[in-house]
Amino acid sequence: MSGGATFSGRRIGGLYFSGAELRDLLVAWLALGVAFTLFFVGGSGGIGRILAAGVLPPLFVALATAGVGFLLHEVAHKVVAVHYDQVAEFRADNSMLFLAVMSSLLGFIFAAPGAVHHRGRLTPREHGHIALAGPVVNLGLMAVFFPLFALGGVLGSEIVTILGARGIAINAFLAAFNLIPYGPLDGKTVMGWSKLAWAAAFVPSVLLAVGLVFVVGLGFGGPF
Repeated sequence: MSGGATFSGRRIGGLYFSGAELRDLLVAWLALGVAFTLFFVGGSGGIGRILAAGVLPPLFVALATAGVGFLLHEVAHKVVAVHYDQVAEFRADNSMLFLAVMSSLLGFIFAAPGAVHHRGRLTPREHGHIALAGPVVNLGLMAVFFPLFALGGVLGSEIVTILGARGIAINAFLAAFNLIPYGPLDGKTVMGWSKLAWAAAFVPSVLLAVGLVFVVGLGFGGPF
């Protein structure tokens, strides 16, 4: 990468990540952190709340929830692709990352930061498994963040409660959004393999996202 930071490839948890892939994952993680920080305060009108909170706490919460949800979603695609003997790497889509930040300034968010690209011969079933892996990980992360949400209430810690609530809400949103059967989203590939498997994942994801995020408002409380 001329004129910028360079990354050397490395093996992490048995998976090989190239330097370009690590760079793209970092860029996408940071951009989504900024985008979701803005989104949760309602866009540009809430920047004052971010500044009042000291910038770092709200950014940390976004990176630890939306950022981690995104990273593990993409790594899950890579893990399953490699399991099926594919050469697989994540590539960021800079134009979509820009759109994510710009839309968050307006109070909503459209997040499609990039994708894991793989090459090799695959059956529809294998394609479906690779696509489904990401949303399944997001659903699993909801269970991981729930103890933090409960612990925050017990400890009376607002920051821990926010971290848990947003971890649950964002991962419900990521699972449901990515399972929409449209365009490059995972749902189209999963449906192309098995309508039953798609429905079994999509319906509960949508119910959880709508119920927790849009009805209960989970994750929208707090000072930022």
